[in-house]
Amino acid sequence: MSDYKVECIRRDGSDADRRIDRLGGPQPSGSGTWNDTIDNVIRFIEAGQHRFWTSVNGKSVWVVVKVHPTSRRKYLATEPDSYPNNNLLHLPECP
Repeated sequence: MSDYKVECIRRDGSDADRRIDRLGGPQPSGSGTWNDTIDNVIRFIEAGQHRFWTSVNGKSVWVVVKVHPTSRRKYLATEPDSYPNNNLLHLPECP
């Protein structure tokens, strides 16, 4: 299992629920970067293959899979911390 740092996101601009479409960051090996779809990241987390984390205001938090209460659509968020919103939504757009 590898731990991947999330440093950028790509939003689906047409999505009313602002679901993130892609995530990216540095390779765990330190060589190059990674960029993958939200569906693949969700599969990796649910299968226990990889873990993903991010850092906001100097605090590291894990990325978790959640289910939207009305649409039942899976999405990614960060574990609860002292930061008021989903930390992922405050990351810059991936190039």
